[in-house]
Amino acid sequence: MEINISQLIDLLSNDRWWIAQVFLLVLATVSINFIANFLLNKLRHKAGRTSTAWDDALLASAHGPLSALIWLLGIAFAADIAGQQSQAAVFNLIDPVRRVGVVAIATWFLVRSIKAAETNYIHSQADQEGALDRTTLTAISNLGKISVVITGTLVGIQSMGYSISGVLAFGGIGGIAIGFAAKDMLANLFGSLIIFLDRPFKIGDWIRSPDREIEGTVEQIGWRMTVIRTFSKNPIYVPNSVFSTIAIENPSRMTNRRIHETIGIRYADFKAMERITSEVKAMLMTHPEIDSTLTLMVNFNRYGASSLDFFVYTFTKTTNWARFHEVKQDVLLKIGQIIENNNAEIAFPTSTVHLQVEPGQA
Repeated sequence: MEINISQLIDLLSNDRWWIAQVFLLVLATVSINFIANFLLNKLRHKAGRTSTAWDDALLASAHGPLSALIWLLGIAFAADIAGQQSQAAVFNLIDPVRRVGVVAIATWFLVRSIKAAETNYIHSQADQEGALDRTTLTAISNLGKISVVITGTLVGIQSMGYSISGVLAFGGIGGIAIGFAAKDMLANLFGSLIIFLDRPFKIGDWIRSPDREIEGTVEQIGWRMTVIRTFSKNPIYVPNSVFSTIAIENPSRMTNRRIHETIGIRYADFKAMERITSEVKAMLMTHPEIDSTLTLMVNFNRYGASSLDFFVYTFTKTTNWARFHEVKQDVLLKIGQIIENNNAEIAFPTSTVHLQVEPGQA
């Protein structure tokens, strides 16, 4: 069966021409999406060679939203053409869906951009002098994403024909009921704001609480809870409201570590006590790992039950926990050597038994 050119023109001039238009529009959408992604990948490759992190974040964030926008517009225009041939009520939703879709895609793009910028900043500049720490950066990023989502939601509601002022008025009235229902969530939110403003700790700090059994390294500070990794590698999820009611120690911010030890020698070595304490103090004053500018004390302290005790009170230069114990070991070994060089011995608990011999007994 043959169809000549005149029959084909007649076919296209009939009501079925809209099918060809839809087909061509979908084909154009596929082509434009392919070309846009190709050009975007080229730009990302060139932007990767630059030292600026922001262009990488924008281009990486645009990949998914750009494709979604092209397909949304293409399908919406195709649906408009099809809607002209049909009186179905569903085609009345094309314009509102298109407007809301554009707002949603723009919101998605901005949220992805903020997240990508945060990640790129941490990897490229967070360790440089004067750069924002991860805690502050996370707070700014979260505030930005929340602001974008709220703004996008309000714009989307407005684009659907609803009044934002009415929505805000309803939110003001309903906010009271929501506040009572979500008081714990609000307490955690304000707790996170206190953490971000007062900054008692940041991500990576070692913290502990004398009020609670909480000790470990801060892994994440969220809006509702903070994740702390204990030294046994178990995670602790602490609601942020807790930090406003408990005391927090932050050993990561200590300037020095303290050595405070009491050492006893035998009562028989009483005459050597003054020389021992003098030599121990001189050793600590010249030790390369001891901070002699801080309090440094070596003194005879007390007469013990079975020993003469002197104490050592000093501070190391290092705050690293492993290095501190190496320095402390070296100091204790040197003290033991000083005691031995003075012909004295470190005392240990002893008991003396006196036997009374009766007259006439051998």
